[in-house]
Amino acid sequence: MYYTYMLRCEDNSIYTGMTNDLNKRIEKHFSKNGAKYTKSHKPLKLEIAWSSKEKSLACKLEAYIKQLTKKEKEALILDGHVSKFLKGKIDGRSYRVVK
Repeated sequence: MYYTYMLRCEDNSIYTGMTNDLNKRIEKHFSKNGAKYTKSHKPLKLEIAWSSKEKSLACKLEAYIKQLTKKEKEALILDGHVSKFLKGKIDGRSYRVVK
């Protein structure tokens, strides 16, 4: 299983990432051994995560989310349904919200 996730950071920014072990990756972010971004923007909490069966699907979702505006990312966190925000780009049925 692969996961695409969004973290809320201390400065209210949102970090988006992808992993095959969500718990381990989140622990790394919180211990400052994660991504370069979360080393300088302290993560506060996991906002939402989606699972998918294929790595390519998780990577595709991550890439599309990173192209969204901050306002769109906030709305996506509240709603959770990727199909509404990425219409025509991805098939939302391939993803399941896990948090």
